[in-house]
This record gives sequence, C-alpha cells and structure tokens, in this order.
Amino acid sequence: MSPPAASVDTGPLVQLLDATSSPFDVSIASARTCYSSKGLVYPDQVSATEKSRALRDRIASSTLKAGHLTTRQHPQFIFAIDRISRQLIWSFLHSHPYYNSEQVSQRYVEVKPDQFYYPASLQDGRSKAYEIYDSVIRKSCDAYFHLMDLLEEPASNIYFQVFRARASKPDKWKNSIHKKTMEVARYVLPTATYAYLYHSINGLTLHRYRRLCQACDVPEEAKLLVERMWEQVEASDPLYAAEMADPMPLEETTEYQFFASFFLERDEKEVTSQFLEEYDMLMDGRFSRLAGYTSNAPEVIGDAVRAVMGIPSSELSDDDAIELVLRPSRNHHLGSTLNESTLSRITRSLFNVSYTFQKKISHTADSQDQRHRMVPGSRPILMRHFTGKPDYIVPELIQKSDVAMDYYSRIMDEIFSGIQQFLEAGGTEEEASYLLPNAFPIRFYESGDLLNLHHKWKARTCYNAQEEIFRASVQELQQISKVHPQVVQWILAPCALRKDAGTTPYCPEGDRFCGIPVWNQGIEKYDRII
Repeated sequence: MSPPAASVDTGPLVQLLDATSSPFDVSIASARTCYSSKGLVYPDQVSATEKSRALRDRIASSTLKAGHLTTRQHPQFIFAIDRISRQLIWSFLHSHPYYNSEQVSQRYVEVKPDQFYYPASLQDGRSKAYEIYDSVIRKSCDAYFHLMDLLEEPASNIYFQVFRARASKPDKWKNSIHKKTMEVARYVLPTATYAYLYHSINGLTLHRYRRLCQACDVPEEAKLLVERMWEQVEASDPLYAAEMADPMPLEETTEYQFFASFFLERDEKEVTSQFLEEYDMLMDGRFSRLAGYTSNAPEVIGDAVRAVMGIPSSELSDDDAIELVLRPSRNHHLGSTLNESTLSRITRSLFNVSYTFQKKISHTADSQDQRHRMVPGSRPILMRHFTGKPDYIVPELIQKSDVAMDYYSRIMDEIFSGIQQFLEAGGTEEEASYLLPNAFPIRFYESGDLLNLHHKWKARTCYNAQEEIFRASVQELQQISKVHPQVVQWILAPCALRKDAGTTPYCPEGDRFCGIPVWNQGIEKYDRII
C-alpha cells in the first residue's frame, strides 16, 4: 500500500493549548520576590504603574543578560503538535531532559500511507532527487505492510506457545498478535514518518529551543517548528516572546566549525568506516556494554545510607545498608508506580553511584530509550554514522522466520541503495536523514545514577517493554552483577519487586500480562521473543 501522490510538506501544525497567564510578569514578579522585604510580589503588581513597569523592564534586561534565568522557568506552555517527523522528535524535542511529551505510538497505532514528511527544499527544481526520495518512502511503506503479513504466522505460533490456553480461540487474540507484527514491521519505516503529540515545556526551554533549533540533524524543520511555537507564545504575551534570542546560525555551532576544518584533507566515508569498526568491535554483538562505573559503589551506598540515618558503620554494615535501600520488602518506595523515590531521603542515597554504558540500538528503540530523561546520553550527529552501506538492527521475530528475514535483508539493501542514489542526485545529508529506516543503529554513550537507573531497569525488564531496550537492560544488570553483585541482586522486573514487597497481584499489567511468571526468575533467566 504505497503512499498517495506525494506533496511537499507545508510544515508542522502547532497549537498552544494552555499557558501560564502573563508569563513575562510572572517571571519578573518571582525575581522581585527574592529581594522583597514586604513578602510576595505578585504579577499584577509589576505592571500596575508606569514606574513599576519601568522597574520590571530593567530587571528583565539585567537578569537575562546575567543569566539569572530560573525566573523564566515558572511559566509553562502546553503545545499540541502535528505533522512533524520522528527524526525531528528524536534529534531535537526529546534530546534533552526538560520537557514532557505524550506522542502517538508506532508500537500500537498503525502508520497510514500518507503520514510522511517531504522537505520543502525538494521542490526547488530538483525533480530527480524528489523522485528518488518519494520512491524510497513508497518502498519503505509497502515493506511495512508486507512485513506485517509475513510475520502473522510466526507471531501467532510464538504467541500461542506462551499463551497455550488462548490457542482454542485464536480470533479473540488476533488484534494482540497483529500489534506484535506491527511493532516489528515498523523497523523498515523511515524516520520521515509523521507523529503527533502533546509537548509541555517551561519558558526557559522555549528560550533554548529558539537559540539552538538549527543545531540538530534537521535544522530546517526544527527552525520552522520553533518559529510556530514562538508565534503562538508571542500572540499570548509579546513581551515574553520578545526576550528570546534569534536562532544561532548553523555555521556558528561547535560541530559545524570542527567538521569544516577536519574534513579538508580527510575522506569522510573512510573516517566513518574506521569509527564504526572500532565501535562495533568493543560492542561485541551486545546492545549495551558497561563502560564505566563508581568502582567502590557498595561502600559509597553504605556510607550514604549511614549518613542519612545517622548510624555508625559498627551498627550498620554496607550489605545491610544496601538491603535496606534496595530491597523492596524493606524500601516500599521501590515498588510504587508513583515513582516517588526522589522524595525519599534514604532512597536518595542511590544518587551517589553511577554507571556508564556504550549502546547500540535502533533509531526506533532509542526514540523510546531517550524518554528516560534522567538517564541522559550523548547521541550522535546521525549522518556522521552513515557510510552508504546497509547498517541496521534485526528484530528477534524476523530472525525466527527465514521468509521474513530474506525479505527484510533485501528491502534494507534497496533502502540504503536508494539513499545513496538520492545523495548522488543532489540530495543533502539533512534531507537524506529522513530516509534512514527506523532500524538504523544509534551508537552512543549513556550514563545515570543508580536511583534513576533503578527506575529505568524496573520498567524495561518487564517482558512487555520494547525488545531492544529489554535486552539492553538485562545485559546491563548482568554485567554489573559481575562487579557489584550485592548492588543489583534485588533489581528485577516490576512483578518480582512487587512479590518481594508482598504486593498483589504480582503483575500490575492486567490483561497485558506477558504470560510468564517472571517473578520466579533471576535476571540470568530473562529471555523472550515477542
């Protein structure tokens, strides 16, 4: 099912659903409150008279110039955004920690044939490049629907091996199985695929968006999105919007200036190939490799717990302190779905220990992985990892079907060949990045403290978690268990934590139960296909 006749994109649809009233006055009122001997200063007071408005404007200018910008974090903005690419979301909107989004899921919502981004720049008399771009989009979309058909049988077989009692009524579970095929088939979709989302940020983040919107993989789309977000805020409060700096030109970014000189006498593809070979050799086939950690983590946790509680080491050993903070039967916050651990004084002891991982997961998996905003990563300038050769992740379900594997390999070869042809026809790397499949590997480093890693591991070792993130999380815990076994012995899937805490039912997923009593397994036994 190919997309309908392609058309050039007119840009994102942006609506400001809700916002703090009078954000400019709120920011300055909060600043004045810091030095007020008469109590709180309210927003209406800072603009009540000509004198107060003059003071407001001086404070706004001086705090902005000096970088005293926590005052700009108080205003909040909720945007409804449609018709933006997955590439833009991954490269820009979700590349930092200071946002909240709820976006349409590719795992559970089928992509329609008309949901793809076409850069406006392709309309500028470049018919050959446009035709190739359109051809790759159509090929990827057709492959998505064909893969779902090919995967129906192997997915059904595996599903009913897990849920044997359901095999007697296969029609009842057809939709559940279809979602499994859809989740895997999306690997062939291009990053040009549209998404729609709620996106909430504070005012300071919008300041930063406007300044650095061109410092991502897709600067033209990002600049247009931010401009439309800014216009919505300007209509609400012109004074607040007027404070925001113009975008930094792409040519002034650190990365651009480095590449401009570095590649004067070097072959880009050769350098990239050497990097990929070096990186993948270290990975040794894994999704995640332990690259660094707090070497004396057990002792640090013990010391931190004792400091919180005011207990000497003679009365509370490291092992007992670790059990107190990390075993769910002792620390009930760890089993809570509210994730209130950052407000628990003893649980905050886990902030003092950190781990760093070298990762290699697909674009579609990382688009979910990066949502763990408190486990940040240094993600790549994507086309610097592109050589023109096929480079992709293969989902487990496809590996279990010879027919699907043969088709998947063939279509990936055709997609990467199409991208190379697009570049040779005058397509830019920015435009070409939209054609990369969801399966394209993201190679990056990621670090987190134990408190936030605990939350991530708890969520992602559930058998319902995205396949690659599940496997990466299991690999991370297994590697840490070799250096700090006492630290991770109680870090398991949520059902196992609930069992240890005495909370029933052990599985909190209801009809989404994976079908396996994971709460009885150690991390070394964790494995799944769908």
